[in-house]
Amino acid sequence: MQTLRAENLTRTYGEKTLFKDISFIVNEHDRIGVIGVNGSGKTNLLDVLAGVTAPEHGELIKPKNYEIGYLKQQPDLDESLTVIDAVLAGSQDIFRTIRHYEATLAAYADAPEDPATQQAYMDAETKMNQEDAWTAESDVKTILTQLHITDLKQTIKTMSGGQRKRVGLAQVLIQSPDLLLLDEPTNHLDFDSIEWLENYLASYKGALMVVTHDRYFLDQVANQMFELSFGELYKYTGNYQAFVQAKAERVARDITAEHKQQQLYKKELAWMRAGAPARSTKQQGRINRFNDLKDNLNTLQVDGDVDISLGQQRLGKKVIELKDANLKFDDQTILQDFSILIQAKDRIGITGINGAGKSSLLNVIAGKLPLDSGTVTIGETVKMAYYTQQTEPIPGDKRIINYLQDVGENVVNKQGERVSVTELLEEFLFPRSMHGTLIRKLSGGEKRRLYLLKLLMQQPNVLLLDEPTNDLDIGTLTVLENYLSDFAGTVITVSHDRYFLDKVGDKLLIFDGQGHIERYAGRFSSYLKDQKTANQAPTTAPKKAKPVAEETAAPAKPKEKVKLTYAEQLEYGKIEGVIEELDAHKREIETAMAENASDYGKLADLQKELTATEKSIDEKMDRWDYLSQYAE
Repeated sequence: MQTLRAENLTRTYGEKTLFKDISFIVNEHDRIGVIGVNGSGKTNLLDVLAGVTAPEHGELIKPKNYEIGYLKQQPDLDESLTVIDAVLAGSQDIFRTIRHYEATLAAYADAPEDPATQQAYMDAETKMNQEDAWTAESDVKTILTQLHITDLKQTIKTMSGGQRKRVGLAQVLIQSPDLLLLDEPTNHLDFDSIEWLENYLASYKGALMVVTHDRYFLDQVANQMFELSFGELYKYTGNYQAFVQAKAERVARDITAEHKQQQLYKKELAWMRAGAPARSTKQQGRINRFNDLKDNLNTLQVDGDVDISLGQQRLGKKVIELKDANLKFDDQTILQDFSILIQAKDRIGITGINGAGKSSLLNVIAGKLPLDSGTVTIGETVKMAYYTQQTEPIPGDKRIINYLQDVGENVVNKQGERVSVTELLEEFLFPRSMHGTLIRKLSGGEKRRLYLLKLLMQQPNVLLLDEPTNDLDIGTLTVLENYLSDFAGTVITVSHDRYFLDKVGDKLLIFDGQGHIERYAGRFSSYLKDQKTANQAPTTAPKKAKPVAEETAAPAKPKEKVKLTYAEQLEYGKIEGVIEELDAHKREIETAMAENASDYGKLADLQKELTATEKSIDEKMDRWDYLSQYAE
């Protein structure tokens, strides 16, 4: 059985220790998911295992013939090669055998009578038989087809980043190494390609170590989980769901142990202050244990929660409307007579095949891309933030805190309290020690998290999210999902992450290509289930339903309201001021409650007043929401 053993690996990045003295074994058939917050060293660990970088300390122990295949987030491919040549350009023996055979075949075609050339050709053919290399090219084509790469003569330099990632994935899969290292393999894959990859890896003979944010993928593929946290490596048995429960139990145990250590320290501190009588050997040992306790006290570190609790501007029901929208790039139709009305609190997930125009729709809504024809109407109360796939240019020599101070020194949270930039950074897992760090020293994921924080600091009421899961760690994604579930505004997100779509979207736009867009009301997992059921349904036409003999006449519709009455116009003009006064009064009550925390009689009266005020605010907000529909 082929086994890789890592002993006491240590890796640093600048002044930061990514992991220290970590050890583990990778056995054949292991399926290991690697997770951790952005910047914890996941990609660096794969780099060390693949030999791309060397650890500062420690060693890797493996057989001489042990082969490792590595899919990087951005694969290294020769841009001058075609797809098929790039996939077969690896250094593995089977690729060398195929390339040698092709060369001897060409030489034999030029000089078929030359004995030396004939012998070289026969030797090459024999080796092809020995290594079963004849099927390799066929396997490559099968894999590429499953990954939706069909033009095998296309050169790498003409391909998008997503297409290159799929070519790189095909290259490492066809190598069939002893250990497959995959860094975010599901990025840029369609759902059917992800399902195919899950099935392919289930029957893979070697070992697998994968870094991914795709929680459904981890549930299907992983039988072990490695977590990198504050330089330590924690190992868990099972898939992602098992990890979540096991980690919660571990953290609870650690917190309990830390509390017991603190209690012991207090007792020992009291003994020390009382003065140890004589410095006997026994008592000196107790003093030494006290010093050890003191040195190790409060060393417990756990991953914090990203607590996004920011306020936002009020949003009327008229948000975004597209009418008869048409958009075309060369021969590619993106939108064709497309109309949609997007309202307040809508949660729209956009997904579908790559290159069909999902990001283009967001660019149209954001005003970055004009339509060929049709209209886009944005509501007057809309304050939009657009989280694009590419982070805006950030000066590398700018410090983290200065980047956010460009937006403001503080923001108002949902409770109406002012929150400083320093506090926000800490909530977003940037400890105070990092606030003065130059942005160029951050990992890619940390830069994306900082970019997200800057957008949310602007307190939008409409969020456009383009593939937000690609570079955010699972912890940040989990809290972003929770934030969006409480977000009072509108969310429109493009994503290929099944878990994220299930959590965020309850209305779907499925881009099938050439302007064909399906609409679905419900969660994405329900859509996939319906699709599978439809594909398995018999092809025979269903029996026609019997016509209804007599239809009941529909009741006449009441006259639809189209504008405010004069009295409602006066009310609408004053209502926001009333709401602001109620908000101010609520803050005054909360301040008074804090000042009278020990006066229970006064506190009870204030609580009644607070409850009545909050009820009034809710009633006025509902009334404002109703009136805003008809305000001109």
